[in-house]
Amino acid sequence: MHLLKLILVVLGTLSLFAGIAGIFIPGLPTTPFLLLTAGLYIRSSRRLYVRLISNKFVGSYISDYNANKGMTSKSKIYAVAMMSLMITVSCVFLLDRSPARLMVITMGIVGAIVMIFIVPTVKHKSLIKTENNGR
Repeated sequence: MHLLKLILVVLGTLSLFAGIAGIFIPGLPTTPFLLLTAGLYIRSSRRLYVRLISNKFVGSYISDYNANKGMTSKSKIYAVAMMSLMITVSCVFLLDRSPARLMVITMGIVGAIVMIFIVPTVKHKSLIKTENNGR
């Protein structure tokens, strides 16, 4: 069991680095990697999870997500489209080395997969209010 927790901590830390890189690299996703980090940390180290969500720089990404319990379909489509556009711009105009391009594209694909398949899809806020008023 300790080996599994160690693996989850290592994967969470790699995901954290990818999320932090996403703050600075155009098109690289931030929130999906930080959400993945939170999920991995909560399953392996309560102490690391608490440090993550209380961090003044990256904790807000997770708090904003938790407040809404997911993203709308429209937000997901927009995020993946913008991410794809910025990855393309970065790879064509900013990165001149193939390994760097491959890394950015790979991390972008992982971020898109997390965004599409792992991040929950919520209804539009106006629909939620309408449904609650009808009860």
